[in-house]
Amino acid sequence: MRVAVGMSGGVDSSVSALLLKERGYEVIGITLRFHKEVCDELRVCCSPKDVQDAVKVSQRLGIPHLTLDWEKLFEEKVIAPFVKAHMEGKTPNPCAVCNRDVKTGFLARYLRQVALIDKLATGHYAKIVDYKGRKLIARAKDLKRDQSYFMALLREEDIELLEFPLGDLTKEEVRALAVKYGLEVAQKPDSQDVCFLMGKDVGTFLMDRVGKREGVFIYKGKVVGKHDGFYKYTIGQRKGLGVALGKPVYVVGLDPEKNVVWLGEEEALYRDWLILRDLNFHLPLSMWDRPKAQVRYRNTPVGVKHIKKLEDGRYKVFFEEKVRGITPGQVCAFYEEDVLIAGGIIEE
Repeated sequence: MRVAVGMSGGVDSSVSALLLKERGYEVIGITLRFHKEVCDELRVCCSPKDVQDAVKVSQRLGIPHLTLDWEKLFEEKVIAPFVKAHMEGKTPNPCAVCNRDVKTGFLARYLRQVALIDKLATGHYAKIVDYKGRKLIARAKDLKRDQSYFMALLREEDIELLEFPLGDLTKEEVRALAVKYGLEVAQKPDSQDVCFLMGKDVGTFLMDRVGKREGVFIYKGKVVGKHDGFYKYTIGQRKGLGVALGKPVYVVGLDPEKNVVWLGEEEALYRDWLILRDLNFHLPLSMWDRPKAQVRYRNTPVGVKHIKKLEDGRYKVFFEEKVRGITPGQVCAFYEEDVLIAGGIIEE
């Protein structure tokens, strides 16, 4: 079996390649370069330093390695939509989009055509399982590291092309394997934050791209402060507002056209419904049984009471309890037990 391994230069993808080589597969290391110039002290994915580390690990394992310069594709499919979504008052999830359109789903299809691979493996903490007669993605053994949520937008047909060798390992076990086999990246720190921010916070990154958008904070119909860009804020945010009202207030809404950030009390953040666009099914809706929904990466999943398809093709999802901080632009992932069955982007 010919398996390509997406190698980011970190310990997780390196051990994935190691495990597949140990199984006797024909392994090819593939690294995507998204950034030409990055300071070495920044811990971001797919930097020039990461490419060098991936090459060294491939040489250590005795496998061929190929680097693809996909900076332009990454800009078009991930960064530009990220900026656009923020300018529409949303808080997008670029990692989920990247997995669909660049480094996981799309890469697997691309390599199937140009390199005749059987599978693409990555260092994500997730599993491929047999469930209701289908190959589906499930949560990893190491729930603290589980990344199945970021796979929610993958096309159903892409799943059969994927392997996740770390699904039954903890991070500690992965590092121990890297030490045992003498991989130089054994103690390399994990990548931090969104890779293309290059160490900046989201607000600074966006301001460098689009400039200031001076506007106001409004609380109970009154202007209570000024800001220099509505896109710097997200639903549920409390810290960093620079507004003193003598009590905690939170961002409860954004109006890009009027450049207004709406503030309110915490109870205004709770809703028991949301509307999704582009709901992406891994398992047909007719086969669902007692699903739960997760509206952000670290949120606890909640029971789904009902899903209604709207006339415009969107889906309205009703929950069994109110959920805090449902945010347009974020991903809502659906699970049965630990099995990922669908996902979509929150519209409202």
